[in-house]
Amino acid sequence: MKSEGSESLSQVRVVSAEVARENRAWVRDLSSCGDQRELASRRLYEVLLRAARAEAGRRAARLRLVGPELDDIAHQAAADALLAICGKVETFRGDCRFTTWAYKFVIFDVAAKVNRHFWQRAGVAFDEEDWGRLPARLGIEPEAQAESRDLMTAVRRAVDENLTAKQRTVFVALALNGMPTDVLADQLGATRNAVYKMMFDARRKLRAALVDAGYLPEQQIA
Repeated sequence: MKSEGSESLSQVRVVSAEVARENRAWVRDLSSCGDQRELASRRLYEVLLRAARAEAGRRAARLRLVGPELDDIAHQAAADALLAICGKVETFRGDCRFTTWAYKFVIFDVAAKVNRHFWQRAGVAFDEEDWGRLPARLGIEPEAQAESRDLMTAVRRAVDENLTAKQRTVFVALALNGMPTDVLADQLGATRNAVYKMMFDARRKLRAALVDAGYLPEQQIA
């Protein structure tokens, strides 16, 4: 039988020596001052910009974003992510490649900026595969999904009309974009518990709206 200590150690992810050296270099350079930090920041910005362009391009079709507008989102996301990463670099645990950890920040920023475009443009919908994940996350039973073809339209309307701006941001980031809670909390400057509370309240409001609209039985609110 494994001891508690050995079990916890077995859950720690181990990276290769080469990755560990690369990680230490990123943390050292981004934590330094002067030219060393500036050069590391430029290198990381280029990495983040490539990731931001790829993610923005993947999401752009739903908003018909092209050209300068799309590139502007990528540049803004890369810059904001770089700023956040530099402020949190000392919290990096080293249990994955540093750039993998950094990608989470830029992907969140791209998602947030694209979502902002979405809510500013009436009539633009998320991808069907995104909305297709919602029923299970809202606790809607398969039978209820099958009974109403326009359920997702009602959900979209409820998200737009019944949630506050903060609740909508959290709901879209977690439920639609699959953003890690830790990353979302960091980006919002909030605690994990605060994010969980906003998500809980958003889900409850959406269920209540669907009950009022006749799409769910009243017990679904419980």
